[in-house]
Amino acid sequence: MSNEADVRPVPRSGIRAWMMFDWAAQPFFTVVTTFIFGPYFVSRMASDPATGQAAWGYGIAAAGIVIAILSPVLGSIADRAGARKPWLAAFAVVQVISLCCLWLAEPGSSLVMVLVFFCLATVAAEFSIVFNDSMMPRLITKDEIGRVSNIAWGLGYLGGMIVLIFVVALLAASPETGKTLIGADPLFGLDPVQGEDARATGPLSALWYVVFVLPLFLFTPDAPKAMSVRRAVGAGLRDLANTISEARRRAGLVRFLVARMIYQDGVNALLALGGAFAAALFAWSITEVGIFGIILNIVAVPGCLLASRIDTALGSKTVVMISLVMLCVATIGIISTGPGFTLFGALPLPADDSGGLFGTAAEKAYILYGLLVGLAFGPVQASSRSYLARSVAVDEAGRYFGLYAFAGRATSFLAPFLVATVTVASGSPRLGMAVIIIFLVAGLIILRTAPYPAHSARENSD
Repeated sequence: MSNEADVRPVPRSGIRAWMMFDWAAQPFFTVVTTFIFGPYFVSRMASDPATGQAAWGYGIAAAGIVIAILSPVLGSIADRAGARKPWLAAFAVVQVISLCCLWLAEPGSSLVMVLVFFCLATVAAEFSIVFNDSMMPRLITKDEIGRVSNIAWGLGYLGGMIVLIFVVALLAASPETGKTLIGADPLFGLDPVQGEDARATGPLSALWYVVFVLPLFLFTPDAPKAMSVRRAVGAGLRDLANTISEARRRAGLVRFLVARMIYQDGVNALLALGGAFAAALFAWSITEVGIFGIILNIVAVPGCLLASRIDTALGSKTVVMISLVMLCVATIGIISTGPGFTLFGALPLPADDSGGLFGTAAEKAYILYGLLVGLAFGPVQASSRSYLARSVAVDEAGRYFGLYAFAGRATSFLAPFLVATVTVASGSPRLGMAVIIIFLVAGLIILRTAPYPAHSARENSD
């Protein structure tokens, strides 16, 4: 089998270029999915916030189903085909075109059309992550994986924050005043009344991705091409069937993947819907939601750097468990806060609005809970990635990162679906968001019993 000895020395430039993938990819998730376009879709494209949150949740769920079905197949094909870069290039084309089409999301336009473009961009982005992550065991020794993974994730949040600051300061304007946060006219003459500031985040994310993913193609060594795509498809499907049948001999690995399947559902739903929930709860503008996102990303970067040290010293499992506890506390705090109160009313807050951004005490409390999300949501994902990378061999990384993506998306439709359904049934976005806690707690409980690293029977018997 291929193992640690097969990790050949890679120039630092190659590893840095691989780390730039997260920097290139993250703005899509930051400004489109979470903080700018998503809240715009919920609050301004739909007839009311509850309908908007439900539609957005169903769109995320639909993309999750496609990702769950196809990720393991693509991962197995990747192992057989060898080279990852051609696949990354193909999905980049789909992602870039779909993001550019989000410019068409004018107020009053078809929700279905916009969700189709968003879902295509999401699916392409997630498939690209499968191929990028599966390169990691070939490039980086297992001693270094936790540190490199967390630093790369931190770079991603830094990139997302830079784009978010650019949008909030120079593009996003108040529909009432027509001015941005710094009191300037929006660049390119964007009209906030028509949502052009939010709609521009699609093409902007596409341009950022194209520019900064190039170093990976230029400097990071790829695996050699092993066979044609046609032969790789057949062999990959056979390998996937064998991998699934091996699950009984890899109980520890399966337990980790099941735990991640559950807690990642909660993390994805919190990230995708948290900004929209705040926008509806406090009637935040795009500017206020954007600044909230900037605050989260500011704390996310040092959170990932700190996690890189903890991961190296104490292991990836410790980082993931600490992060999940923090996310549970944060989610409880978020849903317990409303105008004039927090902690479900146990702590009344002054209702006075001091004016300006985040003028009420409840909004400030919401931001404090958001800081916990910012500290935890990077490490929980980066250390989950390094958890798996330490648990599989080099020549099986593609199919197991495919299963890893499956575990992150197999039921990813379930959390947003339940959030949307509970929201519609109750008419309360707060009760809908409470569903997320169930996923975080259940995943944490299962993860406690998973071995670390989750070595396979194959590795232990060689």
